[in-house]
Amino acid sequence: MTKVSEIFDCQQCGYCCQGETTVSLDEDDQKRMIQHLGMEREEVARKYWRQNGNTIQMKIVDGHCIFYDNGCTIHAGKPWRCTQWPLHPSILDDQDNFEIIKKSCPGINRELGYDDFCKKFTALLKLENK
Repeated sequence: MTKVSEIFDCQQCGYCCQGETTVSLDEDDQKRMIQHLGMEREEVARKYWRQNGNTIQMKIVDGHCIFYDNGCTIHAGKPWRCTQWPLHPSILDDQDNFEIIKKSCPGINRELGYDDFCKKFTALLKLENK
């Protein structure tokens, strides 16, 4: 049975937390974050979120996610999109995308080539969908 740790082990380097883009939060993300922070929704919204139309997103501070400070300060309560990065199914469609992520993310198993990575990741996705 394939394990995530065979292809990826998050090093909390923060590379994926950098930039001016941010993560949109679904209702489950919001609830998990509120619970993890132990604060009222209004306080979490005021301190950490921004509203973009009908979408709630995490704020960006000084070019990185508001929760990044030499590592993820909300790791256990982070959004699902953060937990899945860089293991996004689109990586299976584009070897160039895989190579870019492999160079920038120290958590990707550097011993694996693209084909082996795809085989293991596809097996993980099948287990997840059972």
